[in-house]
Amino acid sequence: MVVFADRVDAGRQLAERLLYLRDRDVVVLGLPRGGVPVAFEVAEALHAPLDVIVVRKLGVPYQPELAMGAIGEGGARVLNTEVLTLTGVTAEELRTVERREQTLLDERVAGLRMGRERVDLTGRTVVIVDDGIATGSTARVACEVARHLGATTVIMAAPVVPAETVGNLPEADEVVCVLAPRQLVAVGNHYRDFSATSDEEVVVLLDAAARRMRNGRVVVDDLDRDVEIPADGVLLEGHLRLPKGATEIVVFAHGSGSSRHSPRNQFVAEVLLRAGLGTLLLDLLTADEEPDRSNVFDIELLANRLTAATAWLRQRPETAQCRIGYFGASTGAGAALWRRRSRAATSRPSSPVADAPTWPAPGCRSWKPRPC
Repeated sequence: MVVFADRVDAGRQLAERLLYLRDRDVVVLGLPRGGVPVAFEVAEALHAPLDVIVVRKLGVPYQPELAMGAIGEGGARVLNTEVLTLTGVTAEELRTVERREQTLLDERVAGLRMGRERVDLTGRTVVIVDDGIATGSTARVACEVARHLGATTVIMAAPVVPAETVGNLPEADEVVCVLAPRQLVAVGNHYRDFSATSDEEVVVLLDAAARRMRNGRVVVDDLDRDVEIPADGVLLEGHLRLPKGATEIVVFAHGSGSSRHSPRNQFVAEVLLRAGLGTLLLDLLTADEEPDRSNVFDIELLANRLTAATAWLRQRPETAQCRIGYFGASTGAGAALWRRRSRAATSRPSSPVADAPTWPAPGCRSWKPRPC
């Protein structure tokens, strides 16, 4: 049974179950990689700082899948004395495995944190987030490591958790989920899009979360919300972000196979936001329209949707005075150019983004995009 469109959708649904924690002294920790996109949405909804919790299992030397313990940042170390006794692992064998895993843990943390300091968990409530729980072994270790790092309350949260695990995870003070199936075949079965999350995507999300922090606290000054825009008798889904004081907005016209949830588009949007520009990540087709490939390549249809979005922005009090530009890719670029052709019929000037030269520009003798 598919319940979530993707990890972003799953994160937003999970966040609704955790809203009672909003504005409390909470830290949200995502389990890399797939748990971080989910955790990002939870942290944003709770107005909480976001960080990763990186753990490494200490596997028995001759049976690596069997955990005899785990390590985490800050010297966190959890050992399973029962497994150590039954397997007869020596102190030297344990040290050898621990040294190897510590090296891998340090490399992983350095690649994900990129110099950022670990968020202090001492005396705080911690919400550990993954994109789903299968066996529960990683969740248990993560909870123990978080407590070792000073957390007083540990909440384990995931969109999908087996029903038997919800009431049987003693390492957590509470388990929160959206779906708790009696039989869980695979976490990915409950997602329409369960494609792999890269380390680069994780870093982008952590960077974006870090920019919301000032003096150790999350500041919610900017307009940042999902929107629905009426066009041609349907509602187009989008996400509007407007930094405080912004006077220009870039509307993203996504191409075929892309959406407002695309990590690449979100990365570009973050760069623009960093420069003080507003962004509207917009799906020009509805979920019902996308399977019809003729819609995907109907440039006039997409351009009309872009026009409707532009008109919507000009009618909103918070964006009415903003200049509007377009960022188009693939068929979205065609829609943006089509829309640009008709901009003379509108009364408000477009931004320099929309006014970028098309080829051939004056003075050029060919269609090659080279400086004039």
